[in-house]
Amino acid sequence: MLKLVKYLRGYVKEAIIGPLFKFLEACFELIVPLVMAGIIDRGIKVSDTAYIFKMGAIMIFLGILGLVCSITAQYFAAKAALGFGTALRNAMFAHINSLSFSEIDRIGTSTLITRLISDINQVQVGVNLVLRLFLRSPFIVVGAIIMALLINAGLTLIFLAVTLLISVVIYFIMSCSIPHYKKVQNKLDKVSLITRENLSGVRVIRAFSRQKDEISRFGESVNDLTRTQVFVGKISALLNPATYTVLNLGIIAVLWFGGVSVYSGNNTQGEVIALVSYMSQILLALIALANLIIAFTRASASAIRINEIFAVTSSMKEGHTVSMTGTENSPKVEFRNVSFSYNEAEEEALSGISFEVKAGETVGIIGGTGSGKTTLVSLIPRFYDATGGEVLIDGINVKDYTFSELRKKIAVVPQKAALFSGTIRENMKWGKKDATDEEIYKALEIAQARDFVESKPEGIDTVILRGGKNLSGGQRQRLTIARALVVQPEILILDDSASALDFATDLKLRRTLREHSGNMTVFIVSQRVSAIKNADKIIVLDEGRMVGSGKHDELLETCEVYKEICLSQLTEDEVRSR
Repeated sequence: MLKLVKYLRGYVKEAIIGPLFKFLEACFELIVPLVMAGIIDRGIKVSDTAYIFKMGAIMIFLGILGLVCSITAQYFAAKAALGFGTALRNAMFAHINSLSFSEIDRIGTSTLITRLISDINQVQVGVNLVLRLFLRSPFIVVGAIIMALLINAGLTLIFLAVTLLISVVIYFIMSCSIPHYKKVQNKLDKVSLITRENLSGVRVIRAFSRQKDEISRFGESVNDLTRTQVFVGKISALLNPATYTVLNLGIIAVLWFGGVSVYSGNNTQGEVIALVSYMSQILLALIALANLIIAFTRASASAIRINEIFAVTSSMKEGHTVSMTGTENSPKVEFRNVSFSYNEAEEEALSGISFEVKAGETVGIIGGTGSGKTTLVSLIPRFYDATGGEVLIDGINVKDYTFSELRKKIAVVPQKAALFSGTIRENMKWGKKDATDEEIYKALEIAQARDFVESKPEGIDTVILRGGKNLSGGQRQRLTIARALVVQPEILILDDSASALDFATDLKLRRTLREHSGNMTVFIVSQRVSAIKNADKIIVLDEGRMVGSGKHDELLETCEVYKEICLSQLTEDEVRSR
């Protein structure tokens, strides 16, 4: 938790005022039993009505002051805790966005979501309780014992014994329950993972009619979480009956020995009642302290999980040069003996890849499933870093660019079309905030999306639902291609981004793109031979190795893998035709 205290930096005033007013509330609370004793001993005993009303008014005044202090403390503690949670959540979200794909793949999306939401909420609750009870509870316990000592030193031994016994009970219950809180959070991770998988893969689950299996799997995970929570709850439920039993025994002892003291004339009836009140205050303070410790421990377990994420640093270090100029006549993109392997993978996903691409060229990348096509193009914008060799743009290693400078040059259209809730216009401006309507319509026209956009009543102001659920797969793909074209990048990467298009629309898209690409370097990753056969250069991958590079006709003569792919999709005449 101490590592996270820095996120309270903007709320120092609130973090001081909250505990201070709780401290004042505790002071007023400790005075009340003495006033009550005075009413019994001096007012009721001699039937002094004026004194009773006077001291009653003081008690009411002390109660009002305590209420005002409590409300003030609650307000400032809540403000500080919410501010802390907001700052921490923003910092963690920014940190997650700074991680490379390698770290995100290794940690897992579901656990990141749980830590960003549930764990930070736990820590926020812990901070709130600490600010409210950290000073109040210990002060009440110590203050009540001191006040009891002033009334009767002998009876104070009962207070000390009761305090010790209650503390032992609290310690025993906490030591049994605390280890299970982290288990609860870990099992919550699993529930989150299963939920996310089911919601994102709902169509696949229904297509294979696996709803009952998934419901059963989800039920098992939730039941496991429930069993752990119920077990911890049963242990925690022992806190109140156990502590109240000790308290009531203590009150009986105080009444017994206090009665003896009153009978012998050492104490008054009012003082005994005050002692009983102080005993009750000690119990309530210790229970509050126990709840504080439990909440703080849960928050500490969550804080450890949060700090684990902050401890993860990106394996990719950003370059320091903002503006860079490549060497003259250098290739636009160059791979020099590049190798790459994913986290903890024994085999390399790419091995010994070398090629050059000039500015304005169109490059087709083809190969079987799992051959490394997407991995290869992901190295160009530095979504991953090559584990061996170099990737260069304009003759400069991509590692020497700042991320913003590098990605200004590149636009990527991924395999899965990703659109965001908002209008089509807002989605088109993702890469270029000041894009004009003319630029947007031009990009839509090249992407073969203008017709269906203009057919909608609101045109480019049509609202897109989350993930583009109100559009077809082909429409989503064409809009993502248009979004990339709005940027007018130097390098355009189309990663199997036309797979949902029919052959006619795909052909129109490629022709229009070639006509308007100008000096833009285009990488087309595709399973379709027809999509890349007219490229200036075709790279053929097989099990992570480049087994062919050249034009379509050349590869038919020199690359058996490419020839097999062509013959599996096209007739002999179509293979030879341009």
